[in-house]
Amino acid sequence: MRIAGPDAGPYDLSAEPDGTLWVTMVHAGRIARLTPGGHLDSYQLAPASCGPSIITEGPDGAMWFTRNRDHRIGRIARDGATTSYLVPTPDGGPFGITTGPDDALWFTEMNSDRIGRITTDGTIAEYPLPVTGALPAAITVGTDQAVWFTLNQANAIGRITPAGKITLHPLPTPGAAPVGICRHTDGAIWFVEIAAGQIGRIRTDGRIEEFPLPDREARPHAIIADPLTGGCWFTTWAAGRIGHITPDGRIDEYELPTPSSEPHGLTVTGEGTVFVALETGGLARLERTAVVSEN
Repeated sequence: MRIAGPDAGPYDLSAEPDGTLWVTMVHAGRIARLTPGGHLDSYQLAPASCGPSIITEGPDGAMWFTRNRDHRIGRIARDGATTSYLVPTPDGGPFGITTGPDDALWFTEMNSDRIGRITTDGTIAEYPLPVTGALPAAITVGTDQAVWFTLNQANAIGRITPAGKITLHPLPTPGAAPVGICRHTDGAIWFVEIAAGQIGRIRTDGRIEEFPLPDREARPHAIIADPLTGGCWFTTWAAGRIGHITPDGRIDEYELPTPSSEPHGLTVTGEGTVFVALETGGLARLERTAVVSEN
C-alpha cells in the first residue's frame, strides 16, 4: 500500500497490539500512523530534514524514535503530539532504539561511538564504547537483563548492562558489517550481516553461529522475531525480498512485486502479518499464505 510519495522514504515501522502501524519517513521528516481500517495520519516534524529513523514503543505507551540527522531522540504520543531531546554529544547520529530492561529507552550513536540511555522524562546518559569508528547501528533488549547492539564497522556484537558495563563479541566472518538485530523467543539474539550476506545468532554466553543466504549479495538489512513460527523475518535490501529463517537455519525467501522498492524495517502484527517499510513510498504486506502484496 502506498502511504507517501517516492521521495518520502518509509524506513522503519512498529505495530501496536491492535495492528496500528507507526512509520518513520526518513526523507520527509514525518511520522505516519496507519490503522487496520486504512486511516492514515501523517505528522510533520521540524525541521523536515531531521531524519526520523528507527521507532519503537516506549514504557510510557508513546512511540519513541531516533532523529539521525539533527541528533535528537523523538517522542510522539497517540494523539500526535511530539517532543524531542537533543543528544549531549554533538553530531552523535542516533539510529537504533529499544526499550531496555530498566524502563528506559536505549539507543545507538552512529557517529560518536556511544550507547545512549534516555528516561521517559528526557534525562540522557551516554556510555563510550571501547573502540573507535565502530558505527553502532541497531539495538535490542535481551532476555538477560542487558541490551545488545550491532557494531557495523567494528564487526562485532555488543552487550551493555543497565549499569553501563560493555562487552564486545567479534564476529567469525571478517568484514560482515552487522546491521539489524532482534531478540528471539528462545533467548538468543539474531542479527543480519549486510556485507557478508548472512544471518547470525549469538547466545547469551557469546556463542555465535552464521547462516549464509542463498544470494550472498542480497544485502540483508533488518530482522525481527516471529513468535508464531519460532523463526525470524528479515529484509534483503539489494534483492528486493523478504526472508524467513527457522531456528535450525532453513531459509525461505519471498519476492516483492517491485524488486527495486528498497525494503528496510519490518514488523509482525499480533495475528502474524508481516509489514515492511519500502523506501520508495509504500508498505508491503506478507500474510501467512506467503503472498506479498504491495499497492
